[in-house]
Amino acid sequence: MTRPRPTELHDRLRGAVGPVVDAAGLLLEDVTVAAAGRRKVVRAVVDLPDGPGGVDSDRLAEVSRDISRVLDDVDLVEGAYTLEVSTPGADRPLSEPRHFRRAVGRLLRLRTTDGKDVTGRLREADESGLVLDVDGTRRELTYDTVSSARVEIELSRPEEA
Repeated sequence: MTRPRPTELHDRLRGAVGPVVDAAGLLLEDVTVAAAGRRKVVRAVVDLPDGPGGVDSDRLAEVSRDISRVLDDVDLVEGAYTLEVSTPGADRPLSEPRHFRRAVGRLLRLRTTDGKDVTGRLREADESGLVLDVDGTRRELTYDTVSSARVEIELSRPEEA
């Protein structure tokens, strides 16, 4: 059997795993294969399609079992492998409107395309842009003016957030 090129393997894995994740009502963010000694690690990152909240551990375990069954059936990964299914985590970069919608109410640190750093609480996000509360001042930004953004991890959040 000819080994698939890395991008071809990635596409084939997405094609096999994507429908399973979709059927679980989740979104496949990414799937990768990496070497780990003599074994390989298949990493699938899943998330809710939109809205607040996160993927609970029961749902994550269920989709993990379903992905494992599919990978065993299609035999895309040569040799022994370990499957890791996770969510993106709070520290992932925010790069799509749905990422921002899921972060409404959270404190963000972002950099604008003109190089300015901005920290503020995300109050609104839609398909065209976002609204931050920056020290009591409303600041509206379109996504094309944001070069990078992340949620700031807060150990205790203010009540109004």
